[in-house]
Formats: sequence, C-alpha cells, structure tokens
Amino acid sequence: MNNNRNIWIDYLRTTITIMVVAHHSSLAYTTFATFNKEAYINSTHPIVDSARWVGLDIFENYNDQFFMSLMFLIGGLFLIKSINRKGTLEFVKDRFIRLFIPFLFIGTPLMLLAYFPSFYLAHNSTDIIAYIKDFFTVESWPVGPPWFIWVLFLFNLIFALVYKQLINLLNHFEVKIKIVKTFHFLLILFTLTWLLYVPAAYYFGIGTWFGIGPFDFQLSRIAQYFGYFIIGIVIGHYDFNNNIFSNHSKLVSKWWMWSSLSLLLYSFLTIAPPHLTKMVIDSSISELTGWMIYLTLYSATCTISTIAFLTIFRRWMKTKNCIWNSLSNNAFLIYLTHYIFITWVQFSLLSINLSAFTKFVITFSTTLVLSWILSHLLKKIKIINRYV
Repeated sequence: MNNNRNIWIDYLRTTITIMVVAHHSSLAYTTFATFNKEAYINSTHPIVDSARWVGLDIFENYNDQFFMSLMFLIGGLFLIKSINRKGTLEFVKDRFIRLFIPFLFIGTPLMLLAYFPSFYLAHNSTDIIAYIKDFFTVESWPVGPPWFIWVLFLFNLIFALVYKQLINLLNHFEVKIKIVKTFHFLLILFTLTWLLYVPAAYYFGIGTWFGIGPFDFQLSRIAQYFGYFIIGIVIGHYDFNNNIFSNHSKLVSKWWMWSSLSLLLYSFLTIAPPHLTKMVIDSSISELTGWMIYLTLYSATCTISTIAFLTIFRRWMKTKNCIWNSLSNNAFLIYLTHYIFITWVQFSLLSINLSAFTKFVITFSTTLVLSWILSHLLKKIKIINRYV
C-alpha cells in the first residue's frame, strides 16, 4: 500500500469494492430478477436463478442507493495533490495508462468471457462465432462493471482541463470552506444530490442507460456521480483529516447517529413506494408529487449513507492489517475481473437445489477469493503490473 495515502480511505475504497462483488453476487437471486432471452442485456442480471429471497432485495437496494456515488467521491480526493505533483500533461498520461488502458484492454475483453453463460441460456448454443456476433450487435457490446473505470477517466480528464480555474475558485473561498460546519456540509451534499439526481431520474427514468459500445453510463445518475467527484476534489484540496473529517470533529464523532439515520431512512425508502402508489391511484396526491417524495427520500438516504460510511471508517480504521492491505493492493483488478467468476459460478449453481442465500454466499465467497488470486497472479506479469 502507498504509505502516502490514508489507511481509512484505502480500506473504505476496498470495502466498497467488496460490496460491489457482493452486490453482483446477489442479483441472480432477488425477487425482481428477470431474464430476457431476446436480448440478455435487457435482463436485470446476466444470470437469473429460480431461487429467490427478498432479503437480498433489501441488501442490493441499500448498496445501490449510495455506494457508487461514494466511490466517485473517493476518486476525487487526491487528484489536486496528484496534478500538483506531476503536472497536467503527466497527470493525464498517468490516468490514461492506469484507467483507460485497463478498461479497454482488460476490462471490456473480459466481458466476452463473463457474458457467455447468458448467451447459452438465451439460445441453448455454444457457437462461439454466433456468440461474438450477438455480443457486438444484439447486445451492443455490454460493458459490465468496468463502466465505472471509463467514466472515472472521463471525469479525471475534465478535471485536468478546468484545473486552474477550479484551484482559483477554491483559493478564493478557502476560508469559508475550511469553517464549513456539520449541518452546512450535510445541507450542501443533500442539495447537490437532489439537484443533480431528482430532475434527471424523473425525466429519463431511474434505470435508463445510454452509450455507444462499451462507453455506457446511467443517464439518471451521471450528473450526480460527477457532483460527488467534484465534492471529493474540494474536500481533498484541504487537510480533511484535520478539518471536517478530524476524529474530533462533530461530523465524525456522531458516526453512530449517521449510521442509525442511514438505516432508518433506507427503511422509509423501502416501505414508501406501495403507499405512494396507492395514494396516486386514490388521487390523494399527483403522480409528480409521489415521485418527488420518493426521489427526495432517495436523495436523503444517499447523502446520509455516504456520510455514515465516511465517518465510520474515519473513526475506526486506524491501524494497518495485512489482509486488508492485500485486498487494497488488489482491489482495482478484483473490480475489473470479478464479473467473470460471478456469472460462471451463478450459472453452475442453477441446477443445484439450494436456498437463494446459500447460493449467494457461495457465489460471493468463491468470486472474491478467485478474483483476489487472479489479481495477485496478473500483477506478476510486468506489462499488466505497469498499468494497474
């Protein structure tokens, strides 16, 4: 692990990566899972099992409402220090090498292996040529989890282009930003989340994706993700370990309150939809009002969950651990490679009579271990180790 980095941030990033693995491990077994044989890319997940459990719905939906926003926030934390150290051109070159090249030459080709079980289930065929043709035409080159990598690279590129203007703006408001209080920070983050997410989610739809080939992204969240990325840059410009995320700050000292509030808000978010739907049907509220209530609650849950995880890790992650160090060093490749193991393990379990939770545990544990081992082996290859 890079000794210049913060342990709590590294371990938080690693934890989110593990949550991504768990998230994808659960999607075959949710009660809302559907499989589209005409175009498996339109399925809720590449593999859908008949074994289902509503508990995995709750787990998956909790992750979904905040963890990628938090990942983009973390992605912006150290960029100003990086560009100050390397210069703009060297920074862009470094991001191209460490983000875009792995995305294009490792992440996207691996999806050809990951999605083959889906093709087999849809067509009952092992014709490789037909599969490849279908992959690039009917399915429009599925990007899978590596979508995060290319979007992060794009955000880095935009940041490099506006770096000087952003620095001047941050320096202008330096005093005001340094004395931002807990309530003000929460209000800013919630307002940003609402403004960048709610209009887009209502207009485009919550689950709408758009892109060309592997350059795919979620329309309803792309602005929110960029906003959290910028928030990460702003936070990272200052000594956040001794300011807003100091162990003695009110924000961090109340980690237990943010954690409890996160679960409470998520509970409301989970139980609200049927009640809001009934109110719309009964004409008690308009459809627009129903959506605004739900999406506002979603924004609040995302905001507080983000704060909860940041403060929990700041408060408790203080010492190094050899296992977490290894996971942290391999987290990027675990993220890039895990989907292959997810789909193939889920496919191999389809005909086995086990509970949904048991299949989830098997998928998650097997995938994490195998992608961890594969990452370790890939890092021994010099050309790969150079880029990741």
